[in-house]
Amino acid sequence: MFTEIDNLKIAYQVEGTGTPVVLLHGWGGEANSFRPVFDKLSRSHQVYALDLPGFGLSEIPPTAWDASDYAKFVSAFFYERNINKAHLIGHSYGGRISIVMAAEEPEKVDKLILVDSAGIIPPRTAKYYMRISLAKIGHLMRHCGTLGDRLADGIAQRVGSKDYREAGPMRATMVKSVNQNLRPLLPKIQASTLLIWGENDTDTPISYGRIMEEEIPDAGLVILKDAGHFSYLDQLPQFCEIVGNFLA
Repeated sequence: MFTEIDNLKIAYQVEGTGTPVVLLHGWGGEANSFRPVFDKLSRSHQVYALDLPGFGLSEIPPTAWDASDYAKFVSAFFYERNINKAHLIGHSYGGRISIVMAAEEPEKVDKLILVDSAGIIPPRTAKYYMRISLAKIGHLMRHCGTLGDRLADGIAQRVGSKDYREAGPMRATMVKSVNQNLRPLLPKIQASTLLIWGENDTDTPISYGRIMEEEIPDAGLVILKDAGHFSYLDQLPQFCEIVGNFLA
């Protein structure tokens, strides 16, 4: 299905009846990233899964967005679909968006589930500052003609993360988002919150989940064994059982 939000063509899926549940995928994902969870939850809830702007079949925002902009978009989607309040489930980058919305529009969020969520800025290391310096050199090389562009592209391949290298037109949005520290928002979250983490997650490590458990007033952390950053797929039956019990 398609709708229009803030002059952007947005793809989404909806199935089921009952209390609304909104699924927000991670960076580089789309609504179908949550398909197995969507199918399970739609047996007992009205479930929405979005292609966030810039992903899947949805149009790219005209400017670089951060998590706050995406949260405003989700709020506008609620309004367009006549959703007064819903359970939010956010994975990775979708967790960032969910944190902002739960903190800034608590009246719209019933229960909150953060899965391998982003939102915590890790301590800066010497390697990080070296990468930043190389990136700045690469930017300067862009002003040195064709050879400079080739050298800058080579630096970008070396210092950028896989997500960054593959971000394309969404690269500015990614940079803006990953530098947004959401930790100050955690104490403002009023919703009962379930944190689910894969024990082997190296993209958003368990330490992030432990911080969130400590700083979100009503939060509990569940760690899934033999699971990584996509814990909801790595341990799908267990994940769905835990989520189903929490939302019951």
